[in-house]
Amino acid sequence: MSKLKLKKGDLVKVLAGDSRGQEGKILSINTKKSRVVVEGVNKIKKHAKASAKNPNGGIVEMEGSVHISNLMFVEGGTATRIGRRKDEKTGKIERYSKKSKEAIK
Repeated sequence: MSKLKLKKGDLVKVLAGDSRGQEGKILSINTKKSRVVVEGVNKIKKHAKASAKNPNGGIVEMEGSVHISNLMFVEGGTATRIGRRKDEKTGKIERYSKKSKEAIK
């Protein structure tokens, strides 16, 4: 399994599927299945039993997962690919934008 280049909190754009063109922040990542939950993207309805959190139960709308290959990192309003390189000063591996060649925080 290769190292994933996207992280929780990154702003991403959906490239394929019903939610194509939508942007959102990554809420969680499942590394084993290579799937990501993105805020406001791929909305699904789930039938929930009554619980302490949801006393009446009913139909709950939530975000479904999207495969990581259908997402692209967004920097400065445009989608860009991400690379990994060793920082000259610290020697640590950093992520960088392939478009602008700048390091990603």
